Amino acid sequence: MSQTQKRILLIGLVPLFMSLLSVSSINVVLPSIAADIGASTSALQWVLTGYALSFGVVLVAAGRAGDVFGRGQLFIAGVGLFGLSSLVSGIAPDPLTLNIARVVMGFGSGLLNPQVVGLLQQYFQGPPRGRAFGMMGTTVGLSVAIGPVLGGALIALFGNDLGWRATFLVNVPFAVVSLLLARAWLPSGAWRPAVAEGAADAKDDKDLDPVGVLLLGVGVLLILLPFVESSLGWFIWLALPVGLAAIWVWTKWERRYARLGRPPMVDLDLFRIPSFSNGSIIITLYFLGVTSVWVLVAIYMQQGLGHSALAAGMIGLPAALLSAVSADVSGRFVFQIGRRLVVWGIVTCLFGLLATIAVVVLLSQGIGSEWWMLFTLAFIGTAQGMVISPNQTLTLHEVPLKYAGSSGGVLQTGQRIGTSMGLAIMTALAFSITAVSNWHMGMIGAFAAIAVVVILAGIVGLVEVRRGGSRRR
Repeated sequence: MSQTQKRILLIGLVPLFMSLLSVSSINVVLPSIAADIGASTSALQWVLTGYALSFGVVLVAAGRAGDVFGRGQLFIAGVGLFGLSSLVSGIAPDPLTLNIARVVMGFGSGLLNPQVVGLLQQYFQGPPRGRAFGMMGTTVGLSVAIGPVLGGALIALFGNDLGWRATFLVNVPFAVVSLLLARAWLPSGAWRPAVAEGAADAKDDKDLDPVGVLLLGVGVLLILLPFVESSLGWFIWLALPVGLAAIWVWTKWERRYARLGRPPMVDLDLFRIPSFSNGSIIITLYFLGVTSVWVLVAIYMQQGLGHSALAAGMIGLPAALLSAVSADVSGRFVFQIGRRLVVWGIVTCLFGLLATIAVVVLLSQGIGSEWWMLFTLAFIGTAQGMVISPNQTLTLHEVPLKYAGSSGGVLQTGQRIGTSMGLAIMTALAFSITAVSNWHMGMIGAFAAIAVVVILAGIVGLVEVRRGGSRRR
């Protein structure tokens, strides 16, 4: 790995780590926020959902903008927004200021994330690209592992009033250092547009397709809204069909835009690439199921078994650390093993889900200990490192460089939609079963539903493995 590649990894992965750390640590500090600035339940909900909505809405547009104008500029903008909004969040005097700052944080994360993917696509090829995405997966795993523990530690160290503020303020120096290093170390190619092969003229290279940006942004926002704001009432679900209609109109617009000889926001012919389309389906299904595992376990530990928030965070720590390790190892062998590695990861995840169900069944009978889940959840954590980063590497492998940012945005948007839908569906299922039974049965029912979704992802993975085998023959 060259010196330039090492610098790109450092520049990209540090702010990525901080943006994900803010997601995983926030659940632990919500009670402290409520106590310190008098945030209502609704305001606390927006601390979570405002970030998720703004993050998901801008991903594809940000990726396309990076392709068109240069990834360095968009990365700088994203890190700057994220750092500034972290500062405002840390000194927020009231819930309204905090929620506005969290929305801006989401925009910052949505701007910088596709640029990291695009830079890895641009400056890493072959096996080094697999290792780079493996290190990205390691970063994700570590942020998930450290976030809840760091949040709890800062609360214990500084108290409720200052502890939650420290979880935001800790981002600021890292953002400043990332901005300085990006200006100094990013190569000149990162500040220029990706080469637009086959463009009619240089002017087309700067076409951001504003109508496409607006249609897709509105569509994603309306699709996400019912799942993150279901507490507003049944009428909020009317946004879902409107959002799907907006996505349909967007696809028609993109086709028309391409026929006119203009570069579309997303070249829909990307979905004719089987590795890209199948990989996108796999990761959307996987996130729809598995993301809710950690939320359900935290709720089960606290509400079902009466443990503290710190204990609820600690039970997932070995799984998250193993996720980081397996992501790094998987990145080294992804091109040798191919999509079979992803399928093995899905099988490992399924085993961990079924083993966790078995532990909960025993607990419902008064047998065993909840800490046995340290072992069963470790399989799910290991699986995440085998699925997420390798699948991303293989999904983007055949994508032209000029669409590296927008295709990465599409992939991450699928993850965000899957995450939001999964959290809403699986937690609602768990709560509805618990209401008529108990938390043991709620966990069993929700984990069984997650297992079904994971099996569907595995079926798509097997189809892709078979297609790859046939192509080689």
